[in-house]
Amino acid sequence: MARVWRKKLWASCLCVTVASFLLISFQVVSELGKFERLKIENSNLKDGQQKPEEATKHLHPFLKKGLYQSKKKVAKADSYPIMLWWSPLTGETGRLGHCGADTCFFTINRSYQHHHLTKAFLFYGTDFSIDSLPLPRKAHHDWALFHEESPKNNYRLFHEPVITLFNHTATFSRHSHLPLTTQYLEGVDALKSTRYMVPLHTKNSLRQRLAPLAYVQSDCDPPSDRDSYVRELMSHIQVDSYGECLRNRDLPPQLKNPAAMDDDVFYRILAQYKFILAFENAVCDDYITEKFWRPLKLGVVPVYYGSPSIRDWLPSNKSAVLVAGFSHPRELAGFIRQLDDNDKEYEAYLEWKLRGEISNGHLLRALKERRWGVQDVTQDNYIDAFECMVCNKVWENIRLQEKMALIPSSENCE
Repeated sequence: MARVWRKKLWASCLCVTVASFLLISFQVVSELGKFERLKIENSNLKDGQQKPEEATKHLHPFLKKGLYQSKKKVAKADSYPIMLWWSPLTGETGRLGHCGADTCFFTINRSYQHHHLTKAFLFYGTDFSIDSLPLPRKAHHDWALFHEESPKNNYRLFHEPVITLFNHTATFSRHSHLPLTTQYLEGVDALKSTRYMVPLHTKNSLRQRLAPLAYVQSDCDPPSDRDSYVRELMSHIQVDSYGECLRNRDLPPQLKNPAAMDDDVFYRILAQYKFILAFENAVCDDYITEKFWRPLKLGVVPVYYGSPSIRDWLPSNKSAVLVAGFSHPRELAGFIRQLDDNDKEYEAYLEWKLRGEISNGHLLRALKERRWGVQDVTQDNYIDAFECMVCNKVWENIRLQEKMALIPSSENCE
């Protein structure tokens, strides 16, 4: 049934996206054509004819001076590469950002668009519009995309002709230059923690007044069509539904504000359940939100629908019930009842947490290697990490240009 709904979803989206895609593709191809011509015109290696002294004209002045004299520390903002947030995500009118050994000037002030030190344009995906771009794009301008949301938020970004406009990306995909797949997970300790865990015998007693399943959603009828599936599931098994979607049970008044979703009281209410329906608003590889991580942290078994690649991110092979493995909500309901009635089978899904063992090497590596933290004041957040990634790359290119400018033109051709 899930497959039928998915086909209906794709069919309904097709008509809307085709017209937009054709328009976008035309604009993007035109832009890429302009960009490639500019690259050819400005290439330091064009026909092997450009002289070293001519090549230095396009160097960052701070490095250009370094070719002929000792470098001095300069405090002025206009002595550093400029990173212009074309989408005003940060609200910074002007700030020096220190990224290891590199420093860049970050701003949302569009008057810097044509400044000779502007090296990169940063875009926030939610506000990205093909009708408002910093054109004409110059050969030395990098474009960088930050977008932590699903395609539901801005579907244009997930067409190849558009996403390939960007030199650097930070999205939910593991294939991004800065992957944000684990943006809702603080770390290994949060998964292993038993702070909110309710003993199974207590959960069994609570079953006299609570359903085996909880559902909490206030964004109704998203592209994944999750509410249709849950509505059908509710005809086969009891579900306590909080939030605005399919609500049949109320939260305490102080928790009705969406900002209370991380409240300790809210966590303790959900921790009483055996299962939580963790349904994403879109079905995309690696798009995984707090809906999945929250029950794992609370010691509840998630019943998950969303990312087709979710197996790559499970703490252990047996830590979640995956909706994709069932042909109909009726079949899923039967399996949940089976686990609800059999303590040994149910506890098998919590064994990894009770033992404090995460066996998924891919997940452990992703958490260890990421360059940012979640709710951790000792680490950069992912926006800071994104800015520094772009700053470091810009400086890397500047140094490469400096090195190439010192090589005689005949060697450049070899």
